[in-house]
This record gives sequence, structure tokens and C-alpha cells, in this order.
Amino acid sequence: MYKIDDKEKIDVEILNAISDPIGVLDNDYTVILYNKAVFQMLGKQPHEAIGKKCYQLVGRDKPCEICAVRKSYKSGEIEQVIRYDKELGIWIDLRAYPILDNNNRVVRVIEHFRDITNIKQTELMLRERTEELKTVLDAIPAFVFIGLDTECKNITGNRYVNELFGITPETNVSQTAVEKKQKAFPIKHLKADGTEYGADELPMQKSIALAQEIRGQEFSYLFSDERQVYVFGNAAPLFDDKGQVRGSVGAFWDITERKMIEQEKEELQKQLLQSQKMESVGRLAGGIAHDFNNMLGVILGYAELSLSTLDTEHPVYNNLQEIRKAAERSANLTKQLLAFARKQTIKPEVLDLNQVISGIYNMLRRIIGEDIELEWLPSETPAFVEVDPSQIDQVLANLCVNSRDAVKDKNKGKITIETGRTIFEKEYCASHLGFVEGEFVLLAISDNGCGMDKETLSKLFEPFFTTKETGKGTGLGLATVYGIIKQNNGFINVYSEKGIGTTFKIYLPKYNHKTQQVSINNLDKIHIKGHEIILLVEDEPVLLEMTRNMLELNGYNVLTAETAGEALNKIREYLGEIHLIITDVVMPEMNGRELANQVLNFYPQIKRLFMSGYTANVIAHHGVLEKGVNFLQKPFTINELISKVRYALDN
Repeated sequence: MYKIDDKEKIDVEILNAISDPIGVLDNDYTVILYNKAVFQMLGKQPHEAIGKKCYQLVGRDKPCEICAVRKSYKSGEIEQVIRYDKELGIWIDLRAYPILDNNNRVVRVIEHFRDITNIKQTELMLRERTEELKTVLDAIPAFVFIGLDTECKNITGNRYVNELFGITPETNVSQTAVEKKQKAFPIKHLKADGTEYGADELPMQKSIALAQEIRGQEFSYLFSDERQVYVFGNAAPLFDDKGQVRGSVGAFWDITERKMIEQEKEELQKQLLQSQKMESVGRLAGGIAHDFNNMLGVILGYAELSLSTLDTEHPVYNNLQEIRKAAERSANLTKQLLAFARKQTIKPEVLDLNQVISGIYNMLRRIIGEDIELEWLPSETPAFVEVDPSQIDQVLANLCVNSRDAVKDKNKGKITIETGRTIFEKEYCASHLGFVEGEFVLLAISDNGCGMDKETLSKLFEPFFTTKETGKGTGLGLATVYGIIKQNNGFINVYSEKGIGTTFKIYLPKYNHKTQQVSINNLDKIHIKGHEIILLVEDEPVLLEMTRNMLELNGYNVLTAETAGEALNKIREYLGEIHLIITDVVMPEMNGRELANQVLNFYPQIKRLFMSGYTANVIAHHGVLEKGVNFLQKPFTINELISKVRYALDN
């Protein structure tokens, strides 16, 4: 056993007078001196420590890291856990100072211990409380945040806040909330109380700085990927012990789905009001036309009677001729009003729409002129409907004239006439006002002309509404088309984009030789379930959700995106295989073809399916799609969608 001399005994007394634990070791880790504080800290007696290796006292079989100071001739410190039984441990802040001889060799090492167990236990308790608080906050289905200053910097939030703005643990905590958001999901603007703020403005910041609470506030975030997020909630300032604002706390709920439902409801209400307005105008037009026709009959009849009694050289003969011509023109106008009001006399016949259009193709060719391309694409099977043949002529003439005027300023104007067959199911009609359940023949007239804005579209079928110059249109052409289609139990939809073109889609009930009431339950349905991964890109949220449900109902796994940018982000983040991309053609940021080409860089073997409210041939004419690609026409039924998906995947 190691023995100390008298001088070292004096050193021990000196060390015992120091309250901090201090000891002396030789250069082979043997304990020479420990003061009382060390023994108390370790719970050992002097004879249990003096002469022993220091690392043996803490249950080690080799020296600890701090002993490296003997080799480096430098003082050092290390935080060490020392256990002297199986259950209990203490945390020590240990500093070691070497004593060197004349040859700069370590002969002694002085060790200074500091018991930091209480500090460590407090830190552990704080970490546990912090984790508990984080768990609680993450469990709250709301955007909960705590701001550590009045400038909205160093905001910490629960997982919903982080997911909303893409804030990760790696995000620099010194960044402002705005910078964090901008880095993850760039914000175009923020709205509150009807006021629009820039991306670098936070209206909440000013309120908090002025020690004002925010109660029941609604905010709207618009991100650069066109994602709109609505939140509603409260925020309040936090105060320090001097009563000064030191930060903020708040909780906001995501009300985006509710707002979308409200907007959808508002849009449906507008459509309903528009439909009711058209019905009212139709009834009014019908009543006026009938009475007006009676008066025109009198004028025209007496004019012709008078003309029959006069010599052509009579002074009033030419005047009566002009009266007769004006009456005839007015009579034509009343016929159009009656067509709109669905009150003209008609003689329906069973027709093959393909044969009818082929028969009047040359006449339509003359109407639109030789300088405009006219393409006729009949369906592969007969398109039987029960309609008055003269009404079909009237519809085609009006729409072709309308398209002709839309493309007249184009270098390569084109009008496309197509027929087809489609089925609308109950689920689709429930979310699309004006659509009727059943089997229909489609007649589509498309052009690559100037297109129309939403305001023009909302008034398109109103009598006497026209965008043409004064004297160049009555405003009854499309109103007549609307009335004819309604009179024959059909309906009409219009898809248009400014500068791109317009597609009129007319749906007439398919004639059934057995019964006029066609039940879609008796039709052949395609139930081809799948399991592949599909990326669906559609900028209309309601249509996106509906299509996703259709696909998932048939076994497919679906990733969704409302914009091309969001789609590319999901592809970068997704680690698995994606077998098919279904994308709308006309979208903001980039069109469907451009998006699909970028996707090929990530998945060279991916299959592609494009969809649009325009016809495939019009889209191809714009150079957006090549002819022959997989194309799905809007609106589509679930059977049409699944059939197209399966075909795209298998070919």
C-alpha cells in the first residue's frame, strides 16, 4: 500500500480545508492524495482509495479519457459519469493539471472535481418536460406556436406548424419566421381582414408588439405553388417580470377544407342562379315572341296584300317591299327567340349524327371559308339521337359561325367537329350542376381562336348578349343553340381559355331502340382493378379529389398535386416507384406536356395519361400533345377513367 510522508500529510490538511473535491495522482494513475470532499463525493474511506488506480474507484478497467493529459502536457477537462453502485450515479465536471519535472515529464497530476449532479438532473427534468410539452402540442390538431420575441423570430411550433411551412429541425433557428416559410414554401401573399400583405409582412407582429390580443382572426396564405391555406384562431403576447412584451403564443386551426366547401357551395349557387335566370329569360322570350309573331303576321300579311294590288311603278311599292323584308327579318328573330324558349314546333326523327354532319359538311365548309381548316372526326360507331334535323343544322351553323369569328385573326385557324359516346353516373352528376345521369351522344365543336374570359362565359347563352361589333350580330345565335339542346333533353358545356381557344360540348340523349329511358345499370361496365402507384396532377381541387377517389376505389395508390411545382417536389421526396402520371394539359406554371417531360428525368419508364376539357385534336393542334398519346376527355366517368388508366399502364 502506498504511504505518504509528513510533507504530504501537511498537503492533505491543506486540501481538506478546500471544500471542492481535489486529488493528486502519480503518472501511472495511482491515487496519492484525496481530500475529504473526494471521499464524501465517492462515498469511500481513505484506505479504500489511497494507493489504488483512480479508474478502479469508479468501476473501470482502464484509464478514462482525462488521463490523456499525461501524454499531451496540457491541462484538460472532461464531463464524466461515475457510478459507485448499480443504481446510483453522479455527474462530475473533472479538470486535470499535470505537474512536470525539469525534463518536462509528467510526475504528478492534480485533479479538480465539481459535482454537477443537481445541474444534470435539472437539465434532464427540463428535457423531459420539454418533450412532454412537445408531445402535448403535437397532439393538438391545430397550428400552435410560441414566439420568443416581439419580432416573430425564433418561433417554435408544433408539428402542424412545421408541416404547413416546411420547417425542419435543420432550419436555422436564427431565421425569422418569414425567412423559414420563404425557404420552405415561398409565400406570394397573406390576407387578414380583407387586407393583402406582402411575403415579408406579418400583421400579427404589430399586434403582439403593441401588447394586443388577436381573437377569432382569419388568415389566408397563398404559396407560390398556388396552394391556398386558410387558418382561424387566437394569439396573445407574453410578458416578462417588468410587464414588457417578450414574445407571443397562439393557436390557429386549418379551415381550408371548410372554405373550399363554402366556395364550392357559392359556385354551385351561382350556377343555380344562372340556370334560373336562363329559365326566366326563356319564359319571357317565349311569351314576347308568340305575341310579337302575331303582330308581325299582321304587318307582313297586309304588306303582301298591298303589294299584290299595286303596280311595281307605284310610288309606295318599294316602301312596302322594305316593310315586308323587315317583317321577315323580325320573324326570323322571333324564331330564334322561340328556339331559345324551347317553344318552336319541331318534328323529331331518329338520326345518325355522323350521317347528318357528313351530309352538311360542304355547307359548313362554305360558311367558315376556305382559309380556315375544318376537320371532321366522326365516332367509330353510329351516333343515334332523336332530334329535328333542321335543329341540328341550326346548331352546327351557329357554332361554326361563332368559331369562324373567333379564329379569323389566326394565321392557322382551325375548327374541329367531333362525335362520341359518353356515360354520366350519379356520383359525377351530384357534383356537377347541369349534368344528367345516363348515356349520351357527344357533339363537340372546337376552335383555336381567341377564347373567352370567365365574365364572358357567364353571359354566353343570354339572349342579345354579343361580343361582336354593333350591327354584326343579334346575340341570339348561342341562345338559340342553348334552347334547342334543352328542348331535346340535352345539355351543353363550354371550356375556354383566353388566347388558347374554345370547345363547345353538346350532350344529347342516345337513342335506344328498345326504350327511351336508358339505365346505366344495364350498360357494360369495366371493373379492372389495379395496384400501381399513380401521380395525379389537377389544378381544380374538387376534380382532383373526385379523381383520386375513383382511382383508390379501384385499388390504385395515388399521390396528388394541384400544380406542376408541387408534383415535382413530391417526385423528389418519394422514394418508391411511380408507374403512371395523369396530368391536366392546361395548367399554370407549365403545361402537362412540359411536366411529363420533366418527370421522365426521374422515371424514364413512367407511363403518361393526359386529360383536358378541350378535345384531344384541338390540344394536339396547339402543339401541347402529339397525336396518338393517351388522352382522357373531360368530363369523364369512372369507367372511362379506369379503362384509360389500365390501357396506359398495359401498353
